[in-house]
Amino acid sequence: MAELLPIKAWRYAEELGEQLEKLTAPLFDVVTSKQRDLLYQNPLNSIHLSVPPEENGHLAAQKLLAQWKSRGILIQDDVPSIYVYYQYFRLPGEKEERCRKGFVAQIKASDWEEKLILRHENTIVSAVNDRVDLLRATKIQVSPTHGLYEDLTQELEPFMDKAMKQPLYELEDYQGVREVLARITDPSLIRLFLKTLAPKKVILADGHHRLEAAITYRKEQSQEKISSSWRASDYHLMYLTNIYGNHLEILPTHRLYYGEVPDKDAFFKAIEEWFEIRPLGDSAELSNYSFPRKHSFGLVWEDSAFLIKFRQERFDQVAPNSPEVLRQLDLVLLHDVVFEKLLGLSPVEQRITPILAFERNFSRCVQEVKSGNAKFAIITREIELSQVIEVCNSGQVMPQKSTYFFPKALGGMLFATVNQEEFDDDYSQYVN
Repeated sequence: MAELLPIKAWRYAEELGEQLEKLTAPLFDVVTSKQRDLLYQNPLNSIHLSVPPEENGHLAAQKLLAQWKSRGILIQDDVPSIYVYYQYFRLPGEKEERCRKGFVAQIKASDWEEKLILRHENTIVSAVNDRVDLLRATKIQVSPTHGLYEDLTQELEPFMDKAMKQPLYELEDYQGVREVLARITDPSLIRLFLKTLAPKKVILADGHHRLEAAITYRKEQSQEKISSSWRASDYHLMYLTNIYGNHLEILPTHRLYYGEVPDKDAFFKAIEEWFEIRPLGDSAELSNYSFPRKHSFGLVWEDSAFLIKFRQERFDQVAPNSPEVLRQLDLVLLHDVVFEKLLGLSPVEQRITPILAFERNFSRCVQEVKSGNAKFAIITREIELSQVIEVCNSGQVMPQKSTYFFPKALGGMLFATVNQEEFDDDYSQYVN
């Protein structure tokens, strides 16, 4: 059962609400270095808490958060609430605006093995450790992870639509997405939200590192004595969206390789043993290619681009010890054949090495290769939501950075505390 509670959130003071576009920030794992540098120029931007620039960033964030609270920059809401969160967006080339509907609440950070929250990706150890350090120091969660639930009846949507008639915030974010946040404080409605989600499992769409950090922190704090029936450190900030009747878009995440490889002839000879190679000439042709066939990829090498299609007669040799639900995935095949078999990177090394990078922006991939910074780029196609659900239900995990749900949730609109004193409230009125 998904154990949810409303949030007694911290938010920017009312007089700062009109400046929220300047105070919010992308998630820690998608913000670029140039974006960070621009956002750091505003001393009140939430990025100072989520991606602090100092060497001992977690300690700097701890000190800064205390200052913001004491100066009234952040104010805690008086009662726990459910925060309705709508994202209006367009995909490239579209005129009609889409809307992804959901709400933000606290969810118990249960162990993966309990299978109440289902993951689908591996994580990068250093990124998890960084999130744990921040959580220990600040006891605050700056941005929600993204979870999916299934409710064919769409029972909660009418109540969310009604709340949206009186929004707290409406702003345009760094993605060009119109972000709208509203608040539900009625205990009877909050009980309905919690009751509706209680029997359901949650599929984690985005935020594997932050949720894994929350699980680690919960375990660390589990022996601390408290007088409350609800332990603050058990809970985690999550944005929850219904799979049905919603706009759930998954964009591809490409691979950049910065290591050494044999010369071009030797490398392409090795590739050709596994893939059919079709020259495309200019890399711009790849940007519009739809990759209709599974197990096909783009390859950017120096000033040239190629389409590589896997030789299906060799499929029996791909990840033979992995379950079929994984072996059928493009990225599992890619990581097994190209990065492990041809380049010698074990699955563990692939998770920790700096020579393998992940990039959503196609143009940036091309630029990195043409500039000589990266040796080559592999252009991938997006995974389907049905595949994500199938992997989650199987208990398996994909390679890291397999999915990019668009749009990303925004950091800094509200903050959830794991400080017990700030967290405490009479939650029995919502769960009984």
